[in-house]
Parts: sequence; structure tokens; C-alpha cells
Amino acid sequence: MRDLPQFEDERLLVGSSTSDDAAVYALSDDLALVQTLDFFTPIVDDPFLYGQIAATNSLSDVYAMGGKPITAMNVAAMPASEIGPEVIREIFRGGAEKVKEAGCSLAGGHTVRNAEPLYGLSVTGTVNPKRMMTNAGAKPGDLLMLTKPLGTGILSTAIKRQLPYEDLERLAVEAMLQLNTPGTRLAESGLVSCATDVTGFGLLGHLISLCRASGVSAHLEADKVPTITPLVRQLIETEDCAPGGTRENLSTASENTSFADSVSETNRLILADAQTSGGLLLCVRPEDVAQVTDILAEEKSLAHVVIGEVGSASDQSPLVSVS
Repeated sequence: MRDLPQFEDERLLVGSSTSDDAAVYALSDDLALVQTLDFFTPIVDDPFLYGQIAATNSLSDVYAMGGKPITAMNVAAMPASEIGPEVIREIFRGGAEKVKEAGCSLAGGHTVRNAEPLYGLSVTGTVNPKRMMTNAGAKPGDLLMLTKPLGTGILSTAIKRQLPYEDLERLAVEAMLQLNTPGTRLAESGLVSCATDVTGFGLLGHLISLCRASGVSAHLEADKVPTITPLVRQLIETEDCAPGGTRENLSTASENTSFADSVSETNRLILADAQTSGGLLLCVRPEDVAQVTDILAEEKSLAHVVIGEVGSASDQSPLVSVS
């Protein structure tokens, strides 16, 4: 969008220039709108679960900015002659369940015909602009925290290939269905310097964007990054389950990442794994980590672990280093 004509408005606090999770538009000194839209093709066979996962993923961008979702609109493209109204209704019902869980009003939407299903939400939220979290606020010395384990891309590939591993779908779905609601509370607490959610570009890709937007560098400790199940590593090493998007992410991220020789190819792929409805990546002052950990534990986040540190920017080195 860099070359497109834009109406300049000082009330647009966050637009497309920093590749953030959502746009933020100020209505007053204490109130701003958070706006986002996301949709994708099915990653599970069950239409209800597909709707739930897609809605959770869409809502996540508002939480990543520290906002509270207030309204949502269905965005859908469906091959109606092939899957029928009952299946489409189940997709919508799954989305509606997650919107309701978020305390958000489903206000309508729009559907068109398409060769393959596409579903997601346009979501509007609210946030205090003095408390919002963006991907441009990281400071040297901040610690990096993650609120969900990685591996949904790898597990989804194994599920599609129908590999005979027990509980893969249950574990992947459990992670993808957890709302990133702690984002709202963390923003209100003022304990987080910077945040983004981890989705299609993988942990490395989103961290690189964060570093670029904030004018900092970062260091990750690969062994501290949690996975949904130990099977994630096994699926990479013995079943070659790293999807094409994950491998492409790693190739792209490697241009701005230096890996220690001790970091295995498996760990590199995990760090680049394309997530669906992933967790929040948070930058937290060291003295605030304990309080943030308590909040994440109270909110039942699947992870609340320190995985690295923010450093000063340097023209001579990659944005991200991994050991």
C-alpha cells in the first residue's frame, strides 16, 4: 500500500506503514477505534471448528493492540452449490460462538460465491490510545514473552496427511481456539511496552517486523520457545511435515536473522512455522515480568514464558539473532 494515495488524518494513530496488527483511529483523547479484517480457507474438515478458528484468528488482531472487540461482521466466500446451506450455517455458527465468547456483537456481514470456502471477520474494537499496544514500542532491555506455544502449521500438515499420531487435531485445535483476551488486560495494566500476534509469518517474521517498526534488534533463545507438543519436532524430523509456507517464512526471515551453529534446522523451522490463531509476542520490562506472568496465568494462557531479549539496533548486524 506504500504507493497508494492516502487521505492524511492525524487521528489515524496506526495505519499500514508499520505493518501492525490493526488500524487505530482516535475519536477522543481517551477513546480510539481498533479495526481489522482477516479470513482464510479451511484448515480442518469440521465446518463448525473452521468457523471457530477463523473467528478467533480475526479477533486476535484487536487483542494484540490491547483493544476490546465490540462488533464483528462475517466476511465469507462460499461454493454454495457444492457445500450447501447447512454446512455454511455451521461455519457461521462456529464464528458466532467465538464472537459471543469475546463479548462482541455479531452485526451482520457479506457473502459472495467462490470456488473454495473463505471465511473470517471484520472486527471493530475500542482502546484507550494512551494505553494501546503497538509493534513499534519495543525498548532495548525489554524481555520477549510468548503466550501460546508454536506448531499449528506443522500439526495441520500432519492432520491433512492423516498421519497416525494420536491427539494431533485436539492439541492443534485447543491452541487455535484460545482467544487472546489477555491483550486487553495487559494494555490496561501498562505493563507491556510493545506487542504483536504470531500468525502467518511465523515468530521470526513477526519479530523482524516488530524490530523494524521499533528501531531495535532482538535475540531469541531457541530452546526456550515452547511447542504445542514434543511431536512437533518429531513430525519435522521423521515425517517432513514443515509446510511450504513455513519453509518460505524461514527463507525470507534468514535475510534478517543470524543463527548460531548450535540451532538445528528443526528449531529454525519451528521459529518460522506459519501459525493460525497464534499467541501474543510481548515486550516487557524485566521488573514487570512477574506481574505479566501472573496475569497470563490468571487468564489461562497456554504459555507465559520468556524467550529472548530486545537489544539496540545496529546497521552492521541482522535484526534478529538466535542461539
